[in-house]
Amino acid sequence: MFYFILLTFLVLLFAYKFLYSKTHRYNLPPSPPSFPVAGHLHLLKPPIHKLFHKFSQKYGPIFSLRFGSRRIVVINSSSLVQESFTGQNDVVLTNRPLGITAKLINYNGTTVGTSPYGDHWRNLRRICTTQVLSNHRLNNFLHVRTEEIRQMLTRLSRDTHASNGGYTLVNLEPVLSDLTFNNIVRMVTGKTYYGDDVKEKEEALLFKKLVSDIAVSAGANHPGDYLPVLKLFGNKYEKRVKATGKAMDAFLQHLLDESKSDTKRDSMVSHLLSMQQQQPEYYSDVTIKGLMMGLMAAGTETTAIVLEWAMTNLVKHPEVLEKARLEIEDKIGKDRLIDESDIAVLPYLQNVVSETSRLFPAAPLLIPRATSEDIKIGGYDVPRDTIVVVNAWAIHRDPEIWDEPESFEPDRFSKGGYGREHYVHKLIPFGVGRRICPGVGFGERIVTLVLGTLIQCFDWEKVEGEEIDMSGANGLTMRKIQPLRAMCRPRPIMSKILA
Repeated sequence: MFYFILLTFLVLLFAYKFLYSKTHRYNLPPSPPSFPVAGHLHLLKPPIHKLFHKFSQKYGPIFSLRFGSRRIVVINSSSLVQESFTGQNDVVLTNRPLGITAKLINYNGTTVGTSPYGDHWRNLRRICTTQVLSNHRLNNFLHVRTEEIRQMLTRLSRDTHASNGGYTLVNLEPVLSDLTFNNIVRMVTGKTYYGDDVKEKEEALLFKKLVSDIAVSAGANHPGDYLPVLKLFGNKYEKRVKATGKAMDAFLQHLLDESKSDTKRDSMVSHLLSMQQQQPEYYSDVTIKGLMMGLMAAGTETTAIVLEWAMTNLVKHPEVLEKARLEIEDKIGKDRLIDESDIAVLPYLQNVVSETSRLFPAAPLLIPRATSEDIKIGGYDVPRDTIVVVNAWAIHRDPEIWDEPESFEPDRFSKGGYGREHYVHKLIPFGVGRRICPGVGFGERIVTLVLGTLIQCFDWEKVEGEEIDMSGANGLTMRKIQPLRAMCRPRPIMSKILA
């Protein structure tokens, strides 16, 4: 055993020397001191986005790290984002690094979120943007969003009914999570969940747990991805990820089988199944399940997170809440429920959503890219097969871009005559470049509509004597560590809506 460990160490040391000599000729971005073989793995302490921000203050807006055999470059500036994700550089940066999570959960990296740049990825992207997320398809699913929002309002009204006109303590996280889950599952599969049926509730809870587990796994920089020799000594992490992948696959297969048995459903899956009959080799069950997972996982997790952070900020800043309510009453009135077409005339409400995404992006570190050839960023060499990470959280709080960056100020998006389009490479919660999230339109629609509805239909206050915890959890997505508890009271419009 001793000789095996010694041999392994010598092999790794030789690999390190080879790697060092190979990259020494490059003008790499600055880097903190590192250990032989392991590199900077010992420095990884969550939350990673705040750690990277701290490094950027010492080493500059672009710096490099080495995780075992892999080179990592971290970008923390808007100007470098623009340089990296326009023109030829964007093509070079369109691949994804294939780690353990992508292999074991994302069907060996063949889903739209993990597939390498090429014909397969372009086709998956086209399916997402035309079958579900185009304006035409989103408009066709308007009735789904309307029905699910009314279900949410009915649930909240029922929970506050016993207060006899007073305030009731509510936990918003499950309400928002159920809303986003029901909405995206109906769009993707045509199946309806309302949360009262015990079996359906168990299914919904299982899916949400799996999505949460995947987010944590994907956000973990596991040493086994960079030091493969560690797998020889047992890998509980890999076994856990593999179990999560099997459970998610079983859940998706169950929904797919239901869609096959009910051909009357109008959904993304029903369209894909018709295409499967024409091209069975390409539109396999695995391809369809990969599309289902990408849309459902991203559409439920991130949307619910942004909504909870938005409501948290409104409760914490009652003056912002009141200004948003007055805008709605002025433009929409007090007799009808806000509609999706009304969003265009509610600029302050849109600003509240933008400011929430700035301070609390659902994904503080954008999903990593991998260079397909050598490029330059910020005057530095970035060699082929380097993992490139964009720290959106740091860019969103850059004092060179934002006045009082730590303050929640929705009005910043209308000051000086600037609209949100002014912040193309400065506000990037949905990513950037060719691999920007295809669900941008859907995400903005549903978040703004739901938020406006909650403001219009209920009064909200913080729980007396409780401080609102603004800390976020670790992982690929940034949930609130402490789910939002708030005092809720129906407004007069609710009686008209329920009637």
